[in-house]
Amino acid sequence: MAEPLVRIRNVKKSFGRTVVLDGVDLDVATGETAVIIGASGSGKTTLLRCVNALEDYDDGSIAVDGVEVRYREGAGAARKLRGERELSAIRADIGMVFQLFNLFPHLTARENVMLGLVKVRGKSKAEAKDAAEHWLAKVGLADRMDNLPSQLSGGQQQRVGIARAVAMDPKVLLLDEITSALDPELVGEVLAVVRQLAADGMTMIVVTHEMTFARDVGTHLVFMDGGQKVEEGSPRELLKNPRHDRLKAFLSRLEMH
Repeated sequence: MAEPLVRIRNVKKSFGRTVVLDGVDLDVATGETAVIIGASGSGKTTLLRCVNALEDYDDGSIAVDGVEVRYREGAGAARKLRGERELSAIRADIGMVFQLFNLFPHLTARENVMLGLVKVRGKSKAEAKDAAEHWLAKVGLADRMDNLPSQLSGGQQQRVGIARAVAMDPKVLLLDEITSALDPELVGEVLAVVRQLAADGMTMIVVTHEMTFARDVGTHLVFMDGGQKVEEGSPRELLKNPRHDRLKAFLSRLEMH
């Protein structure tokens, strides 16, 4: 059996005395879309941030394509943190789209997408421009490439954020509540882009409150509560017939469409 592209084992993380991740395991194979659901404070975003080495994890292992993300070698307290240069190279293969759009306000949509391609991937400006225009067109923004973020709707800004992440050709794409800051009428246009990425075989880990999207697009669903992975399985099966009382209680508070 092939090694999963993303392999998370017994990951633990605390902020002070507050345990945020308590022994989380997760495998994501190439081309899969793992969807993580759970109440606020259940550890979902922290897990994504650990995968992208934006947060240290106290114990356990996170490997992407066989490479341990945050640490070089050793175990427990003897582990050595990677330096920033190493981390930058690893992060370049782990795309992340955030809840807030994080676009540079003084750069156009095209320039926002080009920046990482030139600075991190070392592409020429001509190559970066071609890639940026290709991906902005793919997310439906061919006519908005010269616009500044302030001239774009929230949904359009988030689509620029997705184009920027995918243009880097990451091995895995992390999506953290990417619709939660949007007006309801803009949610569909962003999720449509993600649906297409899933159909095209992009490997993704998606944190979302959009249960219909989770059911239709996820290859497997993970429910987290209290920093633990409580239940995992087929999205359609789990959302229709949750086995664990904590998942039943969580779903009962949501309105399924």
